[in-house]
Amino acid sequence: MIEHLDINQIMFISSIMAISAIPVGFMAGLFGIGGGLITVPVLFYIFNLVGLNQTFIMHLAVGTSFSIIIPTSVISTMTHMKYKAVDFKIVKTFGLFVILGVILGTIFAANLKTANLILFFSIMTMFFALIFLTSKEKINPEQKKINLFFRIILGFSSGFLSAPMGIGGGIINTPILKMFGYSINTAIGSSAAIGFLIALVGALGFIITGNYLDIEAPLSIGFVNIPALFIFAPITMFMAKVGAKTVHKVDRKLVGKLFGIFLFLVSCRLFYEYFKI
Repeated sequence: MIEHLDINQIMFISSIMAISAIPVGFMAGLFGIGGGLITVPVLFYIFNLVGLNQTFIMHLAVGTSFSIIIPTSVISTMTHMKYKAVDFKIVKTFGLFVILGVILGTIFAANLKTANLILFFSIMTMFFALIFLTSKEKINPEQKKINLFFRIILGFSSGFLSAPMGIGGGIINTPILKMFGYSINTAIGSSAAIGFLIALVGALGFIITGNYLDIEAPLSIGFVNIPALFIFAPITMFMAKVGAKTVHKVDRKLVGKLFGIFLFLVSCRLFYEYFKI
């Protein structure tokens, strides 16, 4: 257990967290994502290494990931706002349905068998990756109105799918907004703001669920590990600002292609996880 770790092991674990936080924060700002696709596996490995309860180890990784995304997405959104790349109208229209999706997704995650969800998510991520890699960025893209039906379906799906995976929903929302005519910069900035809603509700849900189940995880509040939060958050907040500034200084076509490559790699990793199950 964690109390049996010596100083060298503690330093090693802290170093892994700190190093992992650098790309997590940078990609959060650059692509409007929460970084959970990196954070969750890293935390799962670390919690397993220190001998935490295997029954709830994945839940602890997901809940902690959400808590890290909260401050990271705030910094990312504020930086994108300086470049007028956050459309709060779309954030508001998605917001209610995203929150409902996260609430139900968090409840569902308590007893979730993830194999089928991972397969579905892998296929959809690959689909969006191919869209980004093959589509051309329009100079003045024409935004299409997203009617109420699509707002409900897309917003709810984004929140529901993000909850069991501990992600901010950017790999879903950024491609969707781009498909509806938003520029890649605005899609990324708006996705970062939506990610804040997902992370806030998700973290609260995992805290409540963890306390209800009385998991007795050391140095944790519910399914949120406090030391991991304090190590990750300052670094991801700083790097999110760097990433958000970078996206507005490079060519839009390049950003779109980079995001497509990122989604492709994420999809491959998810397929790998699926076939391991």
